[in-house]
Amino acid sequence: MDEKDDQISHSASISSREEKNIQATDVQPIISFTKDLIGDSNVITTVMSPHGEEVPVTGDVDDAMKLALEAEELQLTPEEDRKLVRKIDLCMFPLMCLLYAVQFMDKITNGNAAVMGLVTSLHMHGEQYSWVGSAFYFGYLGGLFVLPPLMQKAKYFMKTVSAIIILWGMVLALHSAPTVNYASFIFLRCLLGFLESAITPAFTIITSQYWKKEEQFLRICIWFSFNGFGGIWGSSMAYGLYIRQSTYSIEAWKIVFIATGCITIFVGFLMAIHLPDSPEKAWFLTHREKLLLVQRIRGNQQGFGNHHIKKKQIIEALIDPRTWLYFLYSFAADIPNGGMTNFMSILFKEDFQFDTKQTLLVDMGPAAVEWVSLPFFGLLSYYCYTRKFKILESRILWSTFTTAVVFIGTCMLAFADDNKQARLAGICLMYIAPIAFICTLACVSANTLGYTKKWTVSSINLLGYCAGNIVGPQTFKEAPYTGAKIAMVVCYGACIFILLALYVLNVKENRRRDKAAMENKQPLIENIEFADLTDFENPYFRYTL
Repeated sequence: MDEKDDQISHSASISSREEKNIQATDVQPIISFTKDLIGDSNVITTVMSPHGEEVPVTGDVDDAMKLALEAEELQLTPEEDRKLVRKIDLCMFPLMCLLYAVQFMDKITNGNAAVMGLVTSLHMHGEQYSWVGSAFYFGYLGGLFVLPPLMQKAKYFMKTVSAIIILWGMVLALHSAPTVNYASFIFLRCLLGFLESAITPAFTIITSQYWKKEEQFLRICIWFSFNGFGGIWGSSMAYGLYIRQSTYSIEAWKIVFIATGCITIFVGFLMAIHLPDSPEKAWFLTHREKLLLVQRIRGNQQGFGNHHIKKKQIIEALIDPRTWLYFLYSFAADIPNGGMTNFMSILFKEDFQFDTKQTLLVDMGPAAVEWVSLPFFGLLSYYCYTRKFKILESRILWSTFTTAVVFIGTCMLAFADDNKQARLAGICLMYIAPIAFICTLACVSANTLGYTKKWTVSSINLLGYCAGNIVGPQTFKEAPYTGAKIAMVVCYGACIFILLALYVLNVKENRRRDKAAMENKQPLIENIEFADLTDFENPYFRYTL
């Protein structure tokens, strides 16, 4: 044995957190890390995966490993834990929520502009407006193959994201430039979608870096709910511009694009200045608080990330059945989303017979439902978790329940032909649908280990999101849009079965792993959380339900 091997062997250690009458003969191969080995590309040792395979563990570990080694002796008290998470929430959350409001406001500007004169000004006819809605997601689809890998490899992660936001704000403002050129407007929609494809994957990664996996569903519910705030903000701004349009030298729908574009650019600069590139560079945390942050996220079995793209993790993402359940859910759920995002204002005007001013005001109702209901269900799920209410703490079952409510609301819209109030109530109920989409984002964040695998699964999930949003506008042919309404009913019915399949899959796998752990008596290995292992490779990981 050479000096390096001796050093590795000497540094091996078993976590004291699992010293429950473990005998020496029970100990499986142990991973050991020393400070001078971080970054070494040679195999250190192996660990037995939940599938009974030996997994080589290299020095190509998570960015959090260095802090983890330094933090080993630190004890995180409940008081420190509460203080730390409160500080992270206050410093990170307001700007994340603001940006998510702005990115949804950017999406609905299309629908608001349509009822304010966009369709007439660009001489759209037939199904041309439907393709305006789909074009955004063609660009989004292309962006998923470029921007997530770029962000994973980026040394200055948040600066890269901020630059993308600023560019998308510029592109949005340029939507006011085309006057009679439909083709140039379609090009701008594609370019806007390409740039906006960076945001949801980036936010999913950020959430996994700073919060425990049991906290992530609530946090995603909160920042995602600001879609509703963005809807209220965008519709109220459009209403104010519309009622005073005679006082402007250009058409009011153009000002909507210019104003929202400028707001986006401003928020992009705020993001670049305020949000850190990674937790280890967080300006608002002391060095001790960074060490405590590593301690508090150990239970996630993942850390801050790894900037090397690993082919093996990409392959694992492709063969993981959860990846394709996420994809199928997002595809089915976002066919209705794509249609309603682009056609809700037109639906109110042509199907409900509201005038333009009434349409812009009524648009705020469903947005308000989304803004309030998402945090409510997130808090309800978290409350059940903290009170140990067994099955009620499952985010997937809460998502299945809310999807069933959305299914009922969609039936009200589709089949209550003679009752305008029932159809309007149905649309409002449909706006709690994001709860289940948030569940898929939270599952990607909490249940997908391995940084390359997480980026890959997140991107595939959003490919389903894009595909659904591309198809959605094409289901809206002509008023009263009966075919589109029936398509939405079918899609939400399918979503219920997909979510239940995901729940059953995770329950069975957790039970299998628990049984294997009892039989093998494998002790917890110190710092395995930050070895950048995948959920298939890490024997100590359990899927969050």
